[in-house]
This record gives sequence, C-alpha cells and structure tokens, in this order.
Amino acid sequence: MSRYDATGSEAEQQPGGEEGVLRNIPGLTRKRDIDDAETELLEALYEEVLLQSRDTLSFADIQHWHHRWLGNLYPWAGSLRTVNMSKGGFHFSIVGTLPKLIKNFEQQYLQQFPSLPDTPDEEFIRYMAESHVEFILIHPFREGNGRISRLLLDVMALQAGFQPLDYQLWEDHREFYFRSIQAGVGGDYLHMQRLIRDVLEQQQG
Repeated sequence: MSRYDATGSEAEQQPGGEEGVLRNIPGLTRKRDIDDAETELLEALYEEVLLQSRDTLSFADIQHWHHRWLGNLYPWAGSLRTVNMSKGGFHFSIVGTLPKLIKNFEQQYLQQFPSLPDTPDEEFIRYMAESHVEFILIHPFREGNGRISRLLLDVMALQAGFQPLDYQLWEDHREFYFRSIQAGVGGDYLHMQRLIRDVLEQQQG
C-alpha cells in the first residue's frame, strides 16, 4: 500500500508536474514542494485544533479541519471525494455509500465524544481502534485521510485525559498497521487495539 489509484477529476495530475502531484491551486509541480506545503499547513492545523476546547464533535468539524489544512492547495479540500479509490489493490468504500457511512460513523463514534472522560481505559482503546479503522475504510476525502484520522485520534485522546499519540510505533510496523486496517473489513479490530494499547502504555510508561 504505497500510493493511491483513482479516476475522475480529483485524480488529475498537475500539468507538467512530477508523478503523484495532484492538480493544485498554487501550481506546484515538484512532489517535494507539495509535500512540504502539506506538512507546514498540517502543523499549523494541529496547533489550532489541539488548543481548542470542545464538548462535542461532528463530522462537519472534521470537514472543517480538512478545509483549513488543504484549502489553499486543492479546490476539493473539505468536500467528500467524488472518485472511487484503492491503494495497493485494497479498495476503500465506494463513493455512493459515503453519506450513509458517514452518518453511521457520526452516530456510532462522534456522538460518544462527550462521554470519553468517563470511559474506562479498555473501553476507550476499543473505541479508538474501531473509530480509526472505520474512518480509514470510509476514506471520505480525496487526500489526507490518514493524517486527518490521526488528528482525530489525538483530539479523542485529549478528551479522554491522555496525551496526543506518538505514532512512531505505527511507522516502525507499517505492514502490521495496514493488515490491522484490512482486518477491520471483517469486523476484527483486535490488531488495531493492540497498536493503540502499546502506544498508550509506552507513553504512560
């Protein structure tokens, strides 16, 4: 699972750009430049979002984060993708199912946000694992789903009284992480629970 395959207008490459550079508002053509821009804007988003106090969380909030992050780069930032996508032969949810899946995600996970401070640790780990896997499987945006999903986990962690997660463990075991996501298709979240538990225990260590 290294790069996305997609078709349609949101899959258009930047004219004259290197492979993998999507058509973008400032007209950047080098992958290094677009990566640097996305990283710098993401750091600014983190500083903004993690300092905010919130009692509730909705999918509209997540769309707002996505637009705040990538709105200066891509015209579709903050909007649901309109193209079907796959990665390494693994297909994410088809476009036509997104509204229903997002509604279910909001009801099943985001509406539980206010109760997270009183949630027992093991139940919270299950909640984090399931919500993360389901968000990735939905893959609501054309780009940046993984990074937005991590920001979402960090907001949830803070709400529950933990620190933002250190994802280096996930980076060190990327294949196990990808398999954990794939296992979620069949409703198996145990592998993702292990990853989240290991990070939390390491940080509390």
